[in-house]
Amino acid sequence: MITKQLAEEIVEQTMIRLNRNLNVMDTNGMILASGHKERIDSIHEGAAEAVKSGTTVWLTETDAATLRGVKPGVNLPVRFQGELVGVIGVTGDPDELKEISELVQLTTEMMIHQSLITSSIEWNRKRDELIFEELTSGQPLSAAVRERILQIGLDKKTSYVTVLIELEKPPLLSQRIIEQLETRFHGQVIAVGHSQLNEIFLLLTNDGPVKLETKLQGVIQLFKKTNFVRIGMGTAVDTIFDVRDSYLAAKNALAFGMPGQQLIRYEDVELLALLKCNPQTELDRFTDRVIGKLNTPLCETLTAYFACNRNNAEAADALAIHRHTLSYRLKKIKEVTGLDPAHFQDAVSLHLALLIQK
Repeated sequence: MITKQLAEEIVEQTMIRLNRNLNVMDTNGMILASGHKERIDSIHEGAAEAVKSGTTVWLTETDAATLRGVKPGVNLPVRFQGELVGVIGVTGDPDELKEISELVQLTTEMMIHQSLITSSIEWNRKRDELIFEELTSGQPLSAAVRERILQIGLDKKTSYVTVLIELEKPPLLSQRIIEQLETRFHGQVIAVGHSQLNEIFLLLTNDGPVKLETKLQGVIQLFKKTNFVRIGMGTAVDTIFDVRDSYLAAKNALAFGMPGQQLIRYEDVELLALLKCNPQTELDRFTDRVIGKLNTPLCETLTAYFACNRNNAEAADALAIHRHTLSYRLKKIKEVTGLDPAHFQDAVSLHLALLIQK
């Protein structure tokens, strides 16, 4: 369970503080790392005895003369979650080591615990990334992923939502960001990871759009000083096997939302997303026919007019123009296009053309 890399780190860090030689052995008594490099990969019979007995083994000069691969000192069993995973050995006079032996043992166990827990968390995250990747691929799920879904109860009836966080710059501290997101959405996170270098996905249990938007506003504030982010909110789906629909909705939210808009719900861009599914040539032909002859100020006037729900007073204020000027422009739009923005059916065509043009 103790890797050579971890053993080398334990030896290096502990020797700096103790100024004594250390050995780290596996459960077979083989030396994985040592301040005396020539001893690496040899069997330490004192460590083997510590593994066998599960207790501390003290070695004197006499023991060193009779046992293989041994020098005077102490060999202490180290455990992780109650299981013996190796032995830490300190070279020196046993009488001088008695005061520090328990501290060395405790420090080693803490380092092993931290390393193995971190490795476990990283492995779980990688596994969750692979599950999310399969769920959103559109391909049949592998037997392993189906088994994992059943194992952790994701097949039970509930509601899920996908969120995509697009970062302007690739993150420098990727793992730290993911940890912060896990904390912020504690109890909701099914999976979190990178879908692309500058894009993080969140698969969450759904607790309603209002609460979700509030938390996502907090995420925007989290990145405010270091990165510009855009967040796409997918639609909620009823089963884990429909997560692809939520994921595609979040992708479309990012794709069709305004460039400066930081929090985009799929519902806000759904009409445009549906329209964009048609061949681009047909869409271009439609926009050219409907608003192709309008200049930029008239297009901006229409955009503001529709954004204000065709309320003349609000639209004039939004454009910082007089109401008479707005009326003149709307009349001009009718003359150029043959469509009256004040009439519902004509307004639909004009609005769709503006959406497609974006």
